[in-house]
This record gives sequence, C-alpha cells and structure tokens, in this order.
Amino acid sequence: MPSVVGLLEQHELAARCRVDGLREEADHIQAELEWQEWVIARRRVDAVLAPDCGSTADTEDVADPRAAGGPPTSRDAAKPKAQVPVWREGLAWAALSVDYQRILTALADRARLHQGPLTCQEMAVLFGLDAVPAKVEALRSKAKRLVARGWLAEPTPGRFMLAQGVAGPGVGS
Repeated sequence: MPSVVGLLEQHELAARCRVDGLREEADHIQAELEWQEWVIARRRVDAVLAPDCGSTADTEDVADPRAAGGPPTSRDAAKPKAQVPVWREGLAWAALSVDYQRILTALADRARLHQGPLTCQEMAVLFGLDAVPAKVEALRSKAKRLVARGWLAEPTPGRFMLAQGVAGPGVGS
C-alpha cells in the first residue's frame, strides 16, 4: 500500500510538470506577441523612411489575412510545439516558427557585424526578456534544437552561432 506522503509527492511532481509546461507555453505566446510588435514597428519605420516620403505605405496596405477570411499564414499563428526541419541548402527561414526565426535573425546580425556567438542569457536580454532561468532555458532548448537540426553551431558549450552555409533570410536559407 503506497504511503500518503508518496502519493502527495507524486501529485506534487505532476502539478510541477504541468506548471512548467504552462510557463513554457506562456513564454512562447509572449515571445510571439513581442515579435509581432517588432514587425509592426519595423514596417512603420520603413514606411516613414521610404525614399518617396511614404507614398508606398499608402498603396501597400498590409492587411491582416485573418480579417480577409483567408487561411492564416505561418507567421500569423503561434505554432505550439513547432517542428524544426533539418536544414538543407535552399530551405527558407519561413519554414521555422517566429521564435526560431528570431534566434536566427539575432545570430545573423551578430555574424554580419563580426561579433561572434551569443549565449542564451545574452539572447534573452537582446530580445527584451527578463534573464530569468525559465526564459533562458526556453531559449536554450530552442537553440539546442536548431543545433541538432543543422541551423546553428555551438562552437563552445552554451555559445551559439549560425551554422556553416546558413545565410540570411533574404538569401533563401
């Protein structure tokens, strides 16, 4: 017959696992919202700084595909437990969820500026997240998954950079 303390410990462990899962999901949703805010801000800045004084911003109406009744695109909806495809030549970054694209973009910017690899704690700060263990570990999990699939390299433990051959998003890989 199991002890009462043993049963309580089992229930506590199950509850802790559920809370950890919900925290990771909440972090994912928060990151998606923050990313969308940056995309909107970038579009607005691009429209203001357009060489023809913003006239293209008036003609290029960026409509929300969800409002138009069309199917949502990969960047419109959060992808819980998104699959990370194995990197191959010509595979676009759009194959990845927004969170993974954000990591690649940050590392591509670092590579372009010859600043070297990043730690997950540095990424968290760069993304405007609190550098608390839960958020840093969520980034580490994503970065490790990208390493395993060939998108990133980990030259030294805990420091990540783009893998050899992975280029910027505009290059098609």
